[in-house]
Amino acid sequence: MAMQNIVIVNTGCANISSVKFAVERLGVKVTVSDNTEIIQGADKVFLPGVGSANAAMASIEHKHLVTCIQGLTQPVLGICLGMQLMVEKSAESLQDFTPCLNLIPGEVKRMQVGELRLPHMGWNTVTPLDSLSLFKGIPNGTYFYFVHSFAVAISQYTLASCQYGMAFSAALHKDNFYGVQFHPERSSDAGAQLLQNFIEL
Repeated sequence: MAMQNIVIVNTGCANISSVKFAVERLGVKVTVSDNTEIIQGADKVFLPGVGSANAAMASIEHKHLVTCIQGLTQPVLGICLGMQLMVEKSAESLQDFTPCLNLIPGEVKRMQVGELRLPHMGWNTVTPLDSLSLFKGIPNGTYFYFVHSFAVAISQYTLASCQYGMAFSAALHKDNFYGVQFHPERSSDAGAQLLQNFIEL
């Protein structure tokens, strides 16, 4: 595989080191940056996120990264909150919807799981709807590691689904933008395979 320029966007709201280590374990060099020129020059871009959508969007806006991310044409992978930031808006703030990056149609809403506890935390099976891109070589029913209380509904942009008291999007895809609700960097061999698949897109 040719040397690639892989950049993790330093959103200011993510546990970037675990994503960085997971990608480096694949033998790939990684740059962490919030410099728009460095991000735009990447072959592949990771958009990680942890915490709340409104804090994350505030940080991204403060770093003047919104139009940079929206204008990227290379493959971009949002992870956990990073995936949620890719849709139109998030209901995570109790007062109001938080406008997000609007890269993929959809909304982030609190999960309705009946008697099950939130956050949805731990290993759960994923059903890929496309085995050609991110889920190449990953069988239906493979376990990935989740930690979240909010989710995006199933839509035409769902790349993989998951079930926890309700069906929700475990992965999204539109154009060059991909997102996963789970943590591939904490999902053992399956997560490593998915990261490898993304890098090879």
